[in-house]
Amino acid sequence: MLELHQFEASHYAEKVRLILDYKGLAYTKVEVVPGIGQLELFQKTGQRQVPVLKDEDIYIADSTAIAEYLDRKYPEKPVIPTDPKQKALCMIMEQWADDVLGLDARKGLIACLSQNPNFRTAFLPAITPPPVKSLLSGLPVNLLGNLGAPVGLGADSVRETIKHDLRYLSAILADQAYLLGDQPTLADFAVAGLTMYIKVPMGSYLNLPEGIKGEGVPGVSDSPEFDAFWAWRDKLYADFRDGTATTAVSNSDSQRPTSISID
Repeated sequence: MLELHQFEASHYAEKVRLILDYKGLAYTKVEVVPGIGQLELFQKTGQRQVPVLKDEDIYIADSTAIAEYLDRKYPEKPVIPTDPKQKALCMIMEQWADDVLGLDARKGLIACLSQNPNFRTAFLPAITPPPVKSLLSGLPVNLLGNLGAPVGLGADSVRETIKHDLRYLSAILADQAYLLGDQPTLADFAVAGLTMYIKVPMGSYLNLPEGIKGEGVPGVSDSPEFDAFWAWRDKLYADFRDGTATTAVSNSDSQRPTSISID
């Protein structure tokens, strides 16, 4: 069976999970413990980033490379168009989602961390010591947002940037079912996955606290202006996201958490 070495709260891992579910491929999620789990990945793949897909004795790193591999190895229900122009549009849009939308979403997550105590602990690894979680939950509201303002991470700046992103996407989706027409592609799954931090999907798709599901960047996730976009994403999830993959943990007796790279 396929193994997805991941971090549950990674929006790039969510992009891959959407693709696997769309293709109907059974897989096991292997939660990478920050620290020794990353060292294991480095030994096997030469890098520490997640997600990484394992197929028998093959390891594929990077969400785009994983999508391309899955289309080659499991061509049923392809996510990358074969028409050259459609493929080019798909890959350009997916790259924009990875490099621009994903970055803006991470900035939005920082805004959520500063304003919503539930978000401060929801995205931490499960092995994070309770005292650390309590400390983060008790930080003053807007502290992180105020600290980030000088480098463009203030809540107002982030909110306006994300609104621009969603307006572009909403305009494309105004008169068609998916970003490139009548069939979902890698572009759709990239956008759906990488908006996870802007508004956490409802339902049982993610192993995250119930209290943050449906929540997100204030002024964006709850703005009526983007109701149609979130309805589009909800339908994509309802139609294609399974969420029943089992989860294993790599080295649960690992060292204390260190940094983790998500790509």
